[in-house]
Amino acid sequence: MAIKDEVGFFQAVKARLQKFESKETGRSDEEIDTAIRQIVDEAVVFDKIVDIYDAAGIKKPDLSILSDEFMEEIKGMKHKNLAVELLKKILNDEIKTRTKKNIVQSKKFSELLNNAITKYLNKMITTAQVIEEMIGIAKDVKAADKRGEDLGLSENELAFYDALETNDSAVKVLGDEKLRELARVLVEKVRENTSIDWTIKENVRAKIKVIVKRILRRYGYPPDKQKMAVDRILKQSEIIAEDWVSTNN
Repeated sequence: MAIKDEVGFFQAVKARLQKFESKETGRSDEEIDTAIRQIVDEAVVFDKIVDIYDAAGIKKPDLSILSDEFMEEIKGMKHKNLAVELLKKILNDEIKTRTKKNIVQSKKFSELLNNAITKYLNKMITTAQVIEEMIGIAKDVKAADKRGEDLGLSENELAFYDALETNDSAVKVLGDEKLRELARVLVEKVRENTSIDWTIKENVRAKIKVIVKRILRRYGYPPDKQKMAVDRILKQSEIIAEDWVSTNN
């Protein structure tokens, strides 16, 4: 921590020099980045807790971690490479929490973040551009949290709704209102038939699968898309089954 400013300076110099130096000799970018990370890791080994926000030279957000004010503060950070790493950590943590709630959302945001980071590492976009892209993803994540409220759906109902809505033809055929009703019915029926060991017993899974198929047919869900929808509904049910079982018992 005592030399974090110097480390940031040399990282900036390194990034500029890389545009001119030959790639045929010397250490690879990956080796240099690894060495820098090791230096920083060693520098932050203390006998006390280090506040990542203090280390980055920014204030802690008073509201949400993804508030507009906090995003603007990150955008204005002096060391842009540190801003990239901080944003990446924040977004990865947010996406990780969604893997236990909404598989469609978590997959979507994970792909967006990975694409942005890949473009940045391949020097297809600048540091400022990748920061803008990640802030855009952060805003999308924040907006996603309001969707359930706007649609009148609970967290579980929204997860099922998202699993159904990924199929564009289903939206056109059923319409938004019917999809919301379908999501509510699926949550209710699947939850009623959830048992402690349903995720490992094939006969219980088969029963849930039949119920989901029957409901999809009743609501006129596109037949050619039903298998994919059933698979997503089952996967979504598995990740929240533990909460359902504890509630039912």
